[in-house]
Amino acid sequence: MVHVPSHLQEFVVEQSYDKYTPIDQAVWRYVMRQNRAFLENKAHPAYVDGLKSTGIGIESIPRIEWMNECLSKHGWGAVSIDGFLSSAAFMDFQAHGILPIAADIRTNEHIAYTPAPDILHEAAGHAPIIKNQEYAAYLRKIGSVGAKALSTKEDYVLYEAIRLLSMLKEDPEASAEQIRQAEEGLVQAQDALTEVSEIQMVSRLYWWTVEYGLTGDVDQPRIYGAGLLSSVGESKRCLQPDVAKLPFSLDACIQTGYDITDYQPQLFVCRSFGELIQAVEELESRLACSVGATKSLEMALQSENFTTAVYSSGLQVTGVLAGIEYDAQGEAAYLQYRGPTALAYRNVELAGHGKDDHKEGYGSPVGRLAGEPCAIEDFSETEVQKWNLIEGKKVALPFESGVKVTGTVSYVQRQAGKIMLIGLFDCTVSYQGQVLFQPDWGIYDMAVGQKIISVFAGAADKEKFPAHTEKKSSLSTKRRQISPREAQLHALYGQIRNLRSQQAEPDKAKAQILYVSKQLKSEFPNDWLLRLEILELLTHKDWLADERQELLACLQQLQAIPENKELIQNGLALIVNKGRNANREVSE
Repeated sequence: MVHVPSHLQEFVVEQSYDKYTPIDQAVWRYVMRQNRAFLENKAHPAYVDGLKSTGIGIESIPRIEWMNECLSKHGWGAVSIDGFLSSAAFMDFQAHGILPIAADIRTNEHIAYTPAPDILHEAAGHAPIIKNQEYAAYLRKIGSVGAKALSTKEDYVLYEAIRLLSMLKEDPEASAEQIRQAEEGLVQAQDALTEVSEIQMVSRLYWWTVEYGLTGDVDQPRIYGAGLLSSVGESKRCLQPDVAKLPFSLDACIQTGYDITDYQPQLFVCRSFGELIQAVEELESRLACSVGATKSLEMALQSENFTTAVYSSGLQVTGVLAGIEYDAQGEAAYLQYRGPTALAYRNVELAGHGKDDHKEGYGSPVGRLAGEPCAIEDFSETEVQKWNLIEGKKVALPFESGVKVTGTVSYVQRQAGKIMLIGLFDCTVSYQGQVLFQPDWGIYDMAVGQKIISVFAGAADKEKFPAHTEKKSSLSTKRRQISPREAQLHALYGQIRNLRSQQAEPDKAKAQILYVSKQLKSEFPNDWLLRLEILELLTHKDWLADERQELLACLQQLQAIPENKELIQNGLALIVNKGRNANREVSE
């Protein structure tokens, strides 16, 4: 079984496989048959074999535990989740080699394209290309970069707005007014974004590659993006001339926004997955996790969320940054955290410095001591003696910034030869007339570091401090309520599904098919999907020629409904081709 890190466990839900209805299974089968037929020569070469090797079949919705077992052979796993995750949480799963798969499936009203994530998108879209090791490496890499990217409060509001709208658009009980209000809320959330945050940059790269990417030649590209591989409508539309195909570039991707609820007007074509790996490494080099310094700290301050600052000594401080004191040059001189804070080294929490030990907050200076050319973390025994950094000795530590620390040394803690922490009691810390720490507050655990070399989202030791960058959404996917009339239709779908999978006596099977067709005529005159399934079964068996003609005539009439036309035509094309192939095999 896949190991889910503690900070991600709250997002995992049960798949509840028995709750999938016969119509759900028919939707899965329709989309998969269409995509398998169309994508065989249009998708990346890993697609067809990748379906089989990751536990995805045509006939039935996959079980997540079976996918997990199959993916383990490729060094990956799978878990079931509820709808949209924030970009940070979704990518964090992938950084750990886990595919988060939305358990729900689209309704047949949205069979060609769904505004909400579903098992067709997450399983049949994301999983198959993982068979390609270079792509799998890219997926992990962009996941790890996304998990570290800093976000803003506005990013979370936007995420909730998108999640709400996608859920309402997939909810048959949602009113037009509810959808209108959600659309207005999304526009307001988008307008509130005054700049492109780090997580947005990573999300845009992810969207134009992992979700909607093309590869190969611009004039004859192959599909590898999950949003394309899982959408009957978009996989065909994306290759049409009216959808612009642009050469992939990092800057073009991160400068191009997207609408998650609609078709994409342009797509980017990469030459290879190696090009994507180079791009995400370049993006990582631009982010706060690589740059550090005062600007990165200011981004963490604006996020008002859990972040980790890494001192040049290697010390990692995880918490909610609440304030920065600046020196005369405008550089960070003192950091102040509020609430639970933890200290770590190489992503492992230091003993005695967990969030319970610093539950009221934490503060410490950054920089060198005044007049001292050597950084404190690099002090030799000579500098240690010079500054009295010896247990039981009183010290006065004036920093170049103007921060002053006085007290008696309790301990000096080193890691890998560098001084990382200095504990002091009877300690006072002051700066520009402010008292930042008082003696009666207890031991002062002073972080040591000339500068901040990295700032990233979330905790250093995620097992000990399960703080993720964005909290779980308060919105839960609404389970569809099935009326008695709908239950009757589900039962009819179930009968045809059973006939296809079982070896019933021909006369009994024909009688049952005629009964289902009669019920469709009288009770469900507008249902096209079950009629396609019946026609396919009769064509394959070469049964009931008159009934086949009647079904075909009815389907041709239902094509008059605009949203049905292409779906029915595509379904009929597969039935005709399958019949021709069967006849060819007989004649041969």
